[in-house]
Amino acid sequence: MAKPAQGAKYRGSIRDFPNFDPSQDAETLYNAMKGFGSDKEAILELITSRSNRQRQEICQNYKSLYGKDLIADLKYELTGKFERLIVGLMRPPAYGDAKEIKDAISGIGTDEKCLIEILASRTNEQIHQLVAAYKDAYERDLEADITGDTSGHFRKMLVVLLQGTREEDDVVSEDLVRQDVQDLYEAGELKWGTDEAQFIYILGNRSKQHLRLVFDEYLKTTGKPIEASIRGELSGDFEKLMLAVVKCIRSTAEYFAERLFKAMKGLGTRDNTLIRIMVSRSELDMLDIREIFRTKYEKSLYSMIKNDTSGEYKKALLKLCGGDDDAAGQFFPEAAQVAYQMWELSAVARVELKGTVHPAGDFNPDADAKALRKAMKGLGTDEDTIIDIIAHRSNAQRQQIRQTFKSHFGRDLMADLKSELSGDLARLILGLMMPPAHYDAKQLKKAMEGAGTDEKALIEILATRTNAEIQAINEAYKEDYHKSLEDALSSDTSGHFKRILISLATGNREEGGEDRERAREDAQEIADTTSGDKSSLETRFMMILCTRSYPHLRRVFQEFVKMTNYDVEHTIKKEMSGDVRDVFVAIVQSVKNKPLFFADKLYKSMKGAGTDEKTLTRIMVSRSEIDLLNIRREFIEKYDKSLHQAIEGDTSGHFLKALLAICGGED
Repeated sequence: MAKPAQGAKYRGSIRDFPNFDPSQDAETLYNAMKGFGSDKEAILELITSRSNRQRQEICQNYKSLYGKDLIADLKYELTGKFERLIVGLMRPPAYGDAKEIKDAISGIGTDEKCLIEILASRTNEQIHQLVAAYKDAYERDLEADITGDTSGHFRKMLVVLLQGTREEDDVVSEDLVRQDVQDLYEAGELKWGTDEAQFIYILGNRSKQHLRLVFDEYLKTTGKPIEASIRGELSGDFEKLMLAVVKCIRSTAEYFAERLFKAMKGLGTRDNTLIRIMVSRSELDMLDIREIFRTKYEKSLYSMIKNDTSGEYKKALLKLCGGDDDAAGQFFPEAAQVAYQMWELSAVARVELKGTVHPAGDFNPDADAKALRKAMKGLGTDEDTIIDIIAHRSNAQRQQIRQTFKSHFGRDLMADLKSELSGDLARLILGLMMPPAHYDAKQLKKAMEGAGTDEKALIEILATRTNAEIQAINEAYKEDYHKSLEDALSSDTSGHFKRILISLATGNREEGGEDRERAREDAQEIADTTSGDKSSLETRFMMILCTRSYPHLRRVFQEFVKMTNYDVEHTIKKEMSGDVRDVFVAIVQSVKNKPLFFADKLYKSMKGAGTDEKTLTRIMVSRSEIDLLNIRREFIEKYDKSLHQAIEGDTSGHFLKALLAICGGED
């Protein structure tokens, strides 16, 4: 077990068992496995409450007392995931890592994710112990085995990490930080092609403290986080490895919190990943992982394990977890600091927003109008030509095509498209043909007409548009429907929800930067959930969330965490309900990370049985020239599959083809 640094608090969930008696424990385990069947409860209770050092003593005593190998007996008596977990706990950490890597490179195919997780996250000392354990257990050279099973830059970086020679000096040279930033920038963004060797040398050798400063300086210098450059310049397993290294440099505990969440979310559980992390971190930083998990995902690690696993396997995992951070209704005080740092990073990030649809080069509206007319003339419709033209022109170019079509043929292109196309494809193509403000106005009108109101559509549009976009929507709504948007919202919604939507629909959000003193006052205003009634709390939230600028609100959220130990989103979900809760959460998520907000919406529109084609179409159309490329990056980061793959798996025919054209590529 790696000892905590001098003076550092122990952050593992498993500790040495007091009054430890290895002979007594060996006897208890022997009796639990004697005769017909085994007492699994007794086995899990004992093994999960002893430290790894103590388990090694139990193994020795078991052999001395009974002449048998304890691990072999456990393997014989137990089965499945529970057996894998218990046997994993019995191995010394370095031998556990060695076994995982051996399994990852044995047989057909390689488990690259396992290699990445272990080699990107271990300290120099842990790497040295792993190499020695592998040699001892398998009489083979780990570097030679990994070299034989991998290739390219991925292999080179793994070999660098296997040396366990990362600098460990906390004294950082500012000149070297600036030089490394320049070298990384020139090796990637400024170079035709990428100089991967520079990325490997700097990220594989510099100290954690040094690299954290490099990442901060890189963001200030280039306006984008190092992760964005890695995604843009590298690819495949090499890209995934470098991103994992960056995450572990920033926070190893956050890296593992994310890995655990992804192992349990969605259908099916990645049990090998879950077991490996719970075993390997139980005596290192499980408490830190729990804190970050609770902060980032607003649920405890304990509750997610409880809902995602079963039987003795579940009981053993929960013992390793060590406690439920939801139980007392409040998570660790240290988590506030973690969340505060997250906001500090987002406050300085200047993410460049990029769409996926761009103006076509050599644009010829005359030729496009003729091609579209030909595609719709006579029997049948040439949908492929319509998609190829409309999905690969900017909105401004589409308006020119409309005008040219009318001048040439005396016909309304929109009316012709409407009569020739149908269903989801018609909605998508007609949406692309409308000017953005008129498209949003139409979506708002549709959300309010007929029986019932589509509150989700109202929230999605009004909570995410800029002042300029909102003002353009107001003008378009008045022009198209001869009624003000405010009047329409007033007659179709009610109560606090109506007031919030009308406030958003004025498009009067402040546009300046942050004011720290005022941010503290605003945070105090919404942090006080005890004074006044629910209505008063909702009014206070509305006055701040609907009027302050995005940079200012980021600072407010940061101060809020500092004051309350909670993320503002968590408090909204706890204190409010219904449409009011949903609109406030949408505003907060949009302020935090607008592309991620839309990535979540797209994922939800396609997951489970059936597809929400209206939401899918609305987001793909409205974000195609604004930030759909950023949305794609957030999508693959969070859901481990690309937006392209999700669309491919959930739609079909010409609708699928048009969506993929707008999506703009496979990540």
